Amino acid sequence: MQFPEQAPPQPHGSHALPAPRRSIRWRVLDWVIGAVAMLLILLLAGWWYWTSITEPVDDPRAPLPSVVATPTPGGPITEGAPPSDLADDEVWLGDIALSASRVFAAGTPLLDVVGSGTDVTSGRKGLVAKHLELTATVPFHVVAAQLAPGTTVSAADGGEVRVDTFVEVLGRKLAVGATGTVDVVRGKLVMVPTSIDLGIPKFITDFLGDSLLRLVTIEHEIEGLPDGVILRTVNVVDKGFRAHLTGDNVKLVQ
Repeated sequence: MQFPEQAPPQPHGSHALPAPRRSIRWRVLDWVIGAVAMLLILLLAGWWYWTSITEPVDDPRAPLPSVVATPTPGGPITEGAPPSDLADDEVWLGDIALSASRVFAAGTPLLDVVGSGTDVTSGRKGLVAKHLELTATVPFHVVAAQLAPGTTVSAADGGEVRVDTFVEVLGRKLAVGATGTVDVVRGKLVMVPTSIDLGIPKFITDFLGDSLLRLVTIEHEIEGLPDGVILRTVNVVDKGFRAHLTGDNVKLVQ
């Protein structure tokens, strides 16, 4: 007959302690906190990535950026807005620019033409520029053709112009050379000689008087330009007379 083994006796004054165990409620709480933290990290990472590859949508209530105009070559700055009285059958072109090496107008050639028109409107009145700036060179031979036959016009030193022609004295042709500065007088290109070279005694020059002076005086009006365009300044260059003209409410095309 066997008897069950008995547990060894415990030392006096000692007690057996159960193994520490956390309740299920605390373990569930730890898992929830970890899951929420991980979710927040994923959301923040996703939002950062989304904002890095996208741009904010413009707020329709935000003010529109102001229009900054850019100058056209040779022209003034404008606001870049059509006129308030623009009709339905009109077209507003804003600013236009023109550049051409040669232009023929009314049979007159112009060289190295540069122009700009401001507030240009096309409609029943044609093509109209509120303001027009134009720079062009009038060739020397065009001006010389208005003087006596055989006359030549050329550039002289110091920005002056020279006129070479012939005058008839006692049945003989006498060469005449005159130089002077060019200016604008009543919208015309004008040169009144400041020196005349005949190579003859002064009393003969005095005898010829005003007739000689008229022979070498330049008074030229630039033709073929729209009405309202006025010559403002002129300078002598290698190819001719460099003229600057302006006008307001200029009809460019009928």
